[in-house]
Amino acid sequence: MASNMVICYAYYMSQRTSLILDPETKQAARQLALRYSCSTSEAIRRAVLHHRDVVFGVPAESRNERRKVLERLFKLFDGNDAGEEVGRLKSQDSGF
Repeated sequence: MASNMVICYAYYMSQRTSLILDPETKQAARQLALRYSCSTSEAIRRAVLHHRDVVFGVPAESRNERRKVLERLFKLFDGNDAGEEVGRLKSQDSGF
């Protein structure tokens, strides 16, 4: 399964576009790449997708997927006591 994802990623990433960036934009892209721990190209790709979502809104498919994940999280954590969990984790950390 993972090898298929790599092949698909490589195929779609082979569709190249060249950009000419001014120094300020180039520096901003590098800063994003450092923050995201990825290549400058990947940081630019993420920034373009994020800006598209800001301008046009998040696509319906992405909204539906996010909603499903959120509903699953609600079910997973239903009935959990956050205060109790924090206390348990602090007691585990006390030995370190």
